[in-house]
Amino acid sequence: MFDEPLTAGTLVRGNLTYLPVVPGRIEFARRVRQFLLAHRPEVVAVELPGPLEPLYRRAIDRMPQWSVAVIQSDEDEESAQYIPIEPGDPSIEALRTAAEIGAETIFLEPAVRPGSQSLGRYPDTASIEYIGFGRFVDEYRVAGSGKHQAAEVDANGMAWKLQGAVPFASVCVVVSLSSLDALLDAMDLPQEEPTKPRTRLFENADLFNLHPDCLAEVGTEPPFYQEMYENARHDLDGFVSDRRIWQSALLKDAEREYGINTGESMRSWQRISVARFSRNLAALDGDLLPGTYDLTLAARSIVDDNYGYEVWQTANRFSVQQTEDDALETVNISGDDLWLRTRKLRIRRRLPRVKQMLQPAGLKRRKREEYEGEWASQTDGTSICSYPPEDLVIENFGLQLKGFANRTISEERSHTERFSTSMLDGIDLRETVRNWHEGALFVRETAKHSGDIGAVVIIFDEDREDKYSYLTTWLGEHQNESDMAFYSTAPFDHIVGPGIGRAEYGGLLMTLPPRRMYNVWDDPDYDLAETKAERLLMAALDYSIHKDVLYVAKKPPRSMFRQLAARCNRRIRYIPVGQLSPTQLKKVRVVHVLDSYKRRATAKQYIW
Repeated sequence: MFDEPLTAGTLVRGNLTYLPVVPGRIEFARRVRQFLLAHRPEVVAVELPGPLEPLYRRAIDRMPQWSVAVIQSDEDEESAQYIPIEPGDPSIEALRTAAEIGAETIFLEPAVRPGSQSLGRYPDTASIEYIGFGRFVDEYRVAGSGKHQAAEVDANGMAWKLQGAVPFASVCVVVSLSSLDALLDAMDLPQEEPTKPRTRLFENADLFNLHPDCLAEVGTEPPFYQEMYENARHDLDGFVSDRRIWQSALLKDAEREYGINTGESMRSWQRISVARFSRNLAALDGDLLPGTYDLTLAARSIVDDNYGYEVWQTANRFSVQQTEDDALETVNISGDDLWLRTRKLRIRRRLPRVKQMLQPAGLKRRKREEYEGEWASQTDGTSICSYPPEDLVIENFGLQLKGFANRTISEERSHTERFSTSMLDGIDLRETVRNWHEGALFVRETAKHSGDIGAVVIIFDEDREDKYSYLTTWLGEHQNESDMAFYSTAPFDHIVGPGIGRAEYGGLLMTLPPRRMYNVWDDPDYDLAETKAERLLMAALDYSIHKDVLYVAKKPPRSMFRQLAARCNRRIRYIPVGQLSPTQLKKVRVVHVLDSYKRRATAKQYIW
């Protein structure tokens, strides 16, 4: 947090201390509470409509539950104005804290302005974490945003209220930044009492309890954030005012609920993509951090509708809010009733249906241990072998990678040129359309790669922290099965059947023809390697019978390996692992190790 005194951003004029705030923002609610507790003024003035003071008093008494003031118009009985009263608003916090310290309170606004709850456009308050309150207030005023036309209308009335306050008492004026400069100008001149409105607008005003399902739509801050603030309200020194931390906590809770309700787990690439997507959405609105809508849209777009639903439900969570209240009637209103230009998002939540969950009577259930440690006791560890169906999966995946690499090499060698004397391999429609304004044809020459890939190295994790401790090399059993060297988690730490262990690849090497590979992990020729991934790559260059070696990883190998490959008359073809299907990578990354060949007959009963 930016370190600054509590008086930063305040203005002192005689016995009046102006504390400018951004309405509805938790950072300023925390600031107001800290300032009032530290200085304990005798009077606290807030920029709230005086005619609604009784409703605000009732709403404060039932805090931290949310309320809404509903103002019915005499002229149009079907229209109403809604003013949410939420615990994270600075003015509401000023009233609550003033009651604690025994200060007198003054409601400054002489009337209710239509749409007053959305008055003013402010910079993202997340910047306060870096620049502080003082500079935030100064930059806002210098930029010319400090005078708002709607605020100037009631500035004289607010000034009249302040000028009539206790003359020698210490007064803290909690005023919005958009009204600050207009109020300061009005305080320079004596003001007359403002005329009272002719309409009986406030006689039809009443207070209602807000339904828990609508809080995120009508609130200026996500209820999840406001509950975090409410829980730390009596010990604000331990409350972190960093919106990035709030957002991270929201997404973690949503991810946990997503796993419970769907059985799915989030991948690291999905978390990164959600962060980038939501950041770009926030940038389009000129904000530093995404709001609830941005997070929900990113979660739905990157993961699925179920995760988007969990993000929205988590953001809407405020545990103390009740669906029914003995003293107040409960209303469920939408964002359209309060805000202009609301954005809508359709989420189609997918839940398992009962009929789909029914199983045929003859379907065998997965076998379980009769007692803990039964399967581990049946593992002798004298030998190991692979599970043939998984061998087919990994071999087919290796063939797909070789084909993908060959197509990539061919694409790199192909070229397009303007048609002159030969059609080469045909018209390049894309380039022709792109240069249609030139009125010329473009033709393409495809240079097919005639070579083959001699070895394939796939690195899921470079394992610089030594998480994958199981190192082994096994030989192909027939001419179509590759020799393989890999490092993985310890398979027999996760027993799934008698003599059957489950592991996860960290990286692997495959090469044909089989039965040629010495134990890669004990070969002193590869001691120059700094990581397990580099050792596999050195072995691939050594055992490959073709010139090209395919290397799939998050980042390319060090430049020294290009030189090493050239000395061996080999060439490294690098493919970023991000270009491959995450679903397919998740499938091939699992490996089962059997402790003997006899386990293959029963393995299908335990491996799913």
